[in-house]
Amino acid sequence: MKNREILFLKRPDGEPTTEHLSVQETSVPELSEGEALVRLLYVSVDPYMRGRMNEGKSYVEPFQLNQPIEGGAIAEVIKSQSDQLQEGDIVTGSLPWREYTTISAESVRKIDPALGPLTTSLHILGMTGLTAYFGLMDIGRPQEGETVVVSGAAGAVGSTVVQIATIVGARVVGIAGSDEKVQLLRQLGADAVINYQTEDVNTALMEACPDGVDVYFDNVGGDISDAVYPLLNKFARIIQCGAISSYNKREDHGPRIQHYLIKSSALIKGFTVGDYRERYPEGFQHLSKWLQEGKLTYEETITEGFENIPQAFFGLFTGENIGKQLVKVNEPSHKE
Repeated sequence: MKNREILFLKRPDGEPTTEHLSVQETSVPELSEGEALVRLLYVSVDPYMRGRMNEGKSYVEPFQLNQPIEGGAIAEVIKSQSDQLQEGDIVTGSLPWREYTTISAESVRKIDPALGPLTTSLHILGMTGLTAYFGLMDIGRPQEGETVVVSGAAGAVGSTVVQIATIVGARVVGIAGSDEKVQLLRQLGADAVINYQTEDVNTALMEACPDGVDVYFDNVGGDISDAVYPLLNKFARIIQCGAISSYNKREDHGPRIQHYLIKSSALIKGFTVGDYRERYPEGFQHLSKWLQEGKLTYEETITEGFENIPQAFFGLFTGENIGKQLVKVNEPSHKE
């Protein structure tokens, strides 16, 4: 069998390009006792990966130069010398961008096909769904009738936040960057949607939030967030999930926000989904129930071909994807 991997060659100073990643041929690894050989089926590309390309301390270790990029993926067991994994098992976990690799059973979890299609384990029934659930419900705590603003609202996390906020009875304002995304968010139940590419965000937000903002789920940062802060209501909650607008910038300057927080007695809290690891079963229970009841839906942008993983990743920073960006590498031997 031939094998390929995508190596991280150089730390970007700005936006990542093809000079920073390389698709190379490699050997298929030998199988050791207790391990399984898996074949990659789907890869998730995510904005947080840009942060791992930088040196320095963070909530997760930086990618190592001349080593494969790794991230959320789905794979099929091809051979096994593990008592816990059988040939044909479909698993998910953080895996290297390599077509064939060896794993231990402890590093992955088996996918239960009864919960939903395979790919949902990489978004609405995976890390992005859990991120939306815990960020909104634990930090944001939206109440019926409150106004929830979501930036990056058409992305995998944002679109799930919009739906959960609607489920609990909040008034939802989504912010996105194309007419197609605006239409999607309306279909998902958003009460108002702002296209930041064609509208003045400050004016549009004031019109969409006449009673102010109670909860702000921030995936973007930058100018969009600067427009939200003056509208914060008393005891507003700001969930700082991401800041994709600044990931490729050397410096990012903006208005000082402290006086807005003081005047509104607002809470702002950053988080990563790993903070809630012990509560994952709670999140999965709610998300799968809502999905099966038809209260949650999802969008996927699927690129095909292992060699196209880098381009799919780069596209995250120009807003090319709607919903979850995935790359399909192989079909499972036994289709769903």
